[in-house]
Amino acid sequence: MPYDSSMDEKLFTKSWENETGRVSVSVYSYNKGMKKLQITRENRDGQGELRFAKLGRMTKEETEAILPMIQEAVKSMNE
Repeated sequence: MPYDSSMDEKLFTKSWENETGRVSVSVYSYNKGMKKLQITRENRDGQGELRFAKLGRMTKEETEAILPMIQEAVKSMNE
């Protein structure tokens, strides 16, 4: 069964942004299935536009900023 974006439901999302980009924490459910946490990174290009990037390693600042968001996302997964 191929992926169908219309069946992917975003249940929670919050983002933290600084001058270099944005890190987002989201909870998704595909086809009313198990709720799953997703963490994404977007970096700013030369024109200041956000572009998707591999999350990779995170700085202490990024980690401290999104930790409360992760905790909130986990609570939302119980609803």
